[in-house]
Amino acid sequence: MGIIGGMGPEASAQLYMKMIKATKVKKDQEHFRIIIDSNPKIPDRTRAILGLGENPAPYIVETANNLKKAGVDLACIPCITSHYFYDEITAGTDLPIIHALQELNTYIHAAYPGIRRIGVLATTGTKNTKIFDKFLKDVSIIYPDDNIQEEYVMEAIYGEGTGIKSGVTEGKPVELLKTAGEHLIGKGAEVVILGCTEIGLVLTKDSLSRPAIDPMDVMAEVMIRKGRE
Repeated sequence: MGIIGGMGPEASAQLYMKMIKATKVKKDQEHFRIIIDSNPKIPDRTRAILGLGENPAPYIVETANNLKKAGVDLACIPCITSHYFYDEITAGTDLPIIHALQELNTYIHAAYPGIRRIGVLATTGTKNTKIFDKFLKDVSIIYPDDNIQEEYVMEAIYGEGTGIKSGVTEGKPVELLKTAGEHLIGKGAEVVILGCTEIGLVLTKDSLSRPAIDPMDVMAEVMIRKGRE
């Protein structure tokens, strides 16, 4: 199995750790062989979606094909925002790649039957694509108001010297995202999706007054289950 990583590097490492924890073994040799290509040179996905930067899809395809050459037979992409380019990516490689949002939809309806209002914390690029609206079925998706999105969510992720992408995983970004999450709950969200892998680095399922769901937890479980099939 493989991880198309580097978007960002710490989030890729965290997914690997989640996969290890999701594998119930008695000794090292019972774990899966996992190959990670962490390619942080892939252009920023949010900037590309907003029309401000280079298309990352060819770079992601190259990374996927590197894994294929290394013998990987199933891969995943930790970066949720990159799933905007999923069809373009899979058209460029014959490596099977799990779709994080399709798997998330299956999980939500199994774990929270009857749920109707879901809040999403994600990058502005992801928010603008409405990709969660496309893949989460029979629910209403709630996003932060524009000022909360920019001043809290994006600042927590991208803040220069203070954001998660700068390596800061305590203090300011945590408080900013908690405030944004509670804002969604105040708008009626019954659960909150941690819809950017960086957000899952600082918030957990118990960080908010309503349940939070990290798609990377779902992806790790799916990868291990499919690996055993």
